[in-house]
Amino acid sequence: MRFLAALFAALLGLLPLPPSAQEATTSFGHGPVPFLLRSTTDIGVARPIMERFSTLHPAFTIRYEQWGSNALFGQSRQDCVSGNTPADAIFSSAIHQMIWLVNAACAAPYRSPATAALPDARRWRDELWGITTEPAVIAFNTRLLNGRDVPRTRFALLDALRENPELYRGKIATYDISASGLGYLFAFSDSLEASTFGALMESFARVDAVATCCSAEIIAGVEAGRYLIAYNVLGSYVPKAEAPNVGIILPQDYTLVLSRGYMIPKGATQKAASVALLEFLLTPEGQNLLGQAGLVTVLDAAETDLAPSAQRAIPLSPALLVARDPNRRATLLRFWSDVFRETTP
Repeated sequence: MRFLAALFAALLGLLPLPPSAQEATTSFGHGPVPFLLRSTTDIGVARPIMERFSTLHPAFTIRYEQWGSNALFGQSRQDCVSGNTPADAIFSSAIHQMIWLVNAACAAPYRSPATAALPDARRWRDELWGITTEPAVIAFNTRLLNGRDVPRTRFALLDALRENPELYRGKIATYDISASGLGYLFAFSDSLEASTFGALMESFARVDAVATCCSAEIIAGVEAGRYLIAYNVLGSYVPKAEAPNVGIILPQDYTLVLSRGYMIPKGATQKAASVALLEFLLTPEGQNLLGQAGLVTVLDAAETDLAPSAQRAIPLSPALLVARDPNRRATLLRFWSDVFRETTP
């Protein structure tokens, strides 16, 4: 076993070094205990939650680093393989990457009544916990499209693109799955879930759809009218105050629901601080703050018109390791590249 573990680590060491550095950083608190949190959640979204946590735990000085999901995975993997001091906690929307890290023995275990109370789909091996509930939505510009005319299923979206391609030419946006771990996860999930996946991607190609990296960039494009529709973006990234012209649709054929994964890396120097944040995020107060930030959505059928049978939670499970399979990944990326070769900015 030791030989196999050493061989595994050696092979990982041959992988390319991770993309460099975080996108942004900030600090919370001024206590004597340093606590490093790396997250894919935008600082502006996380700020109220972290400010409250800092108030409750004044002993910590929290360094909050905002990363892109692929870069965060690369750095976390390299820290695990090389034995470098890792972050004290990782909080990422690209949960297939988090599952890979746990499977590679990069995580520290923890269990408490709060973590044990999570549904099975939101915890794995007492090493990864799903903290949020965030649907993947169709976002649209409310000034340029009547909400009643916005497609509410993937079949209806296909029909709209076929019937009126010029209206949507260059006006459909989605994640670039080669740059966004979250976008890749959604595309992979669609490829398993939807009979419409191939046809929808081909329709995107015919109307010169745009694939780009980031939620904020996509939503800003919809708000400004550069895009009429954004497909499969997280509804939590549609800030109503800052994007009053953006509406959202929960696809009624099925809506993917993501829970961001929280992990305490093996070798973290401030595990007590990591545990304190995990426990806070799972309290009613923490969940309420996450809800106010748009990161916890209650998908009540009476309020959303989304049937319970149409809700597709993406579970934290070893099944997500298939998304990291080199052959499956290469095939999906090649197909995606063929679709968006001429249209990605």
